[in-house]
Amino acid sequence: MREQYRWKYWVWALLSVPAVYALLRYGTDTISYGQALHETGDWSVGLLCLALAVTPLRRIAPASRWPRRLMYHRRAIGVASFAYAAIHTLLYLQRKWGFGLIQKEALEIGIATGWFALLIMLLLAVTSNDYSVRSLRRNWQRLHRAVYFAAAATLAHWVLTALDPTTAYIACGALVLVQALRFIRRRV
Repeated sequence: MREQYRWKYWVWALLSVPAVYALLRYGTDTISYGQALHETGDWSVGLLCLALAVTPLRRIAPASRWPRRLMYHRRAIGVASFAYAAIHTLLYLQRKWGFGLIQKEALEIGIATGWFALLIMLLLAVTSNDYSVRSLRRNWQRLHRAVYFAAAATLAHWVLTALDPTTAYIACGALVLVQALRFIRRRV
């Protein structure tokens, strides 16, 4: 356990590299607004799917070390997914001038699903700490099952707002497949 704790800060540093890289390129006009929006959204979805895949991966490879290491860092992966979603949202809002336009677009189903996912992810990120685990006890796990609603809303947002939703459909299929692995019984 001590070895994994030592890696904690390296994991956080590694998880932040793509965000720093994307924001630096966007800030220097090396990539466009759309590319920055796309990259931060992709990282958010990818990390969310990875966080959701940890338990199924542990079930299919119980003797392997890497799923256990992923399990230890799952909370960091989930919070990083929220951070990328927050950056994605801030980039989106940067281009919107006036509350009226934001409010009007928020009523469109594609954007509304994104706001819904962000709200759930915010709640989960705020309660992803040891204090919340201790004070909420069993309710913490119940609350964090809302991640499945966040994932569904995130993927719906992606499908509904993408110019070409093919990659979003592939991600949906992969996530459904990985989650189906939860139901495979281990052989004794």
